Parts: sequence; structure tokens; C-alpha cells
Amino acid sequence: MPPLTRDVVRFGSFVVTSQVFHITPLSFALVNLKPLLPGHVLVSPRRIVPRFNDLSAAEVQDLFLTTQRVSRTIERVFNATALNIAIQDGVDAGQSVPHVHTHIIPRKTDDLEDRGGTDAIYPMLESEDGNLGKQLGEREREKEKEKAEAEDQRAHFPRVDVDERLPRSEEEMQKEAQWLAEEMAKDEKDGRFS
Repeated sequence: MPPLTRDVVRFGSFVVTSQVFHITPLSFALVNLKPLLPGHVLVSPRRIVPRFNDLSAAEVQDLFLTTQRVSRTIERVFNATALNIAIQDGVDAGQSVPHVHTHIIPRKTDDLEDRGGTDAIYPMLESEDGNLGKQLGEREREKEKEKAEAEDQRAHFPRVDVDERLPRSEEEMQKEAQWLAEEMAKDEKDGRFS
């Protein structure tokens, strides 16, 4: 599956081109390495800007219109009854990648009852589970490690991860990105973005 764009798309310092499923001149949407709930995606401006107030008026408008479009598709394809849409604006607010981004998290009735109820999503966003910078950095380090091991022709054993939310493979994220790109195109064709 080829990426949606030939341009290199960066989320902070991380190349995420293969995870992108929707792109505009000023924004992009990408699938998440370790979604908090199924369908958890991100929308970010193409220009790497750390804080919301650093965005131009055009970028703010495009970011929110793109978030609205993506949220409609995510809600539909994940059969959600609601959404959490959040921006962690700065390190002290839990932002782990210094690049403005909105989280779109599809929700269903009682989806987090086993974790304390509806509002359990907020501590999840602020916890290690929501630390995108750490997760993406670990993925990059793991790629480098695998490359070095392959070059040394040593056996590679997968990392043991006791966390129930294991990082997804590049292939899994590309497959979801392709599927969501097709669903976004359907919504656009059906006039759901008007």
C-alpha cells in the first residue's frame, strides 16, 4: 500500500507518512501507534508548531475543519455514540510531542466502566498510555535495534511488553490508514463534509 502522499509528513521529529489517512494543504490526520481506544486518531497542522497560539488563523481554521471532517468518519466507522476531542497544549498539559495535535477518540456507552467510568479517558491521556513522544521514540529505537541485529545476523526476539496496549506494527497502521482514507473519500463523495 503506497502512502497517501509522496511528501514526507512529520509529527514533531517523527516521520509518520505511512500513518496518514487524510491530508489537506495545512493539516493531516494519522492513525495512532497505541490508541487509547479503538479508532483513536490524531489531527495535526502540517507545519510543526508546538503550541496552539503559534498557529496562523488559516491553520486554526483548517485544523478544526479537518478535525470535524475526520470525527464524522471516525464516529461512523467505529459505531461510536460520542467522541472525546482534546488538545493538550504544552508540556504541563500533558503534551508529549511538541507539535499541536487534536486527539479524536470514539466513545460508546460504558466503554470504560471497567476503568472507572466515562471520565477515565482523561487520566489515560495524561498517563504513560498517552505519551506519544515516548511511544514514537521507542518505535524508532526498536527499528534501529532491529536493523542493527539484522546486520549482525543475530536472532531477534520481540520485546516483552507487559502493557496490554502493545504498539501496532507499521503494517497494521498502514492498513488502518488506507481503510480510513477510503472511508474519508466515501464521506466526501456523499457530501458529509458540507
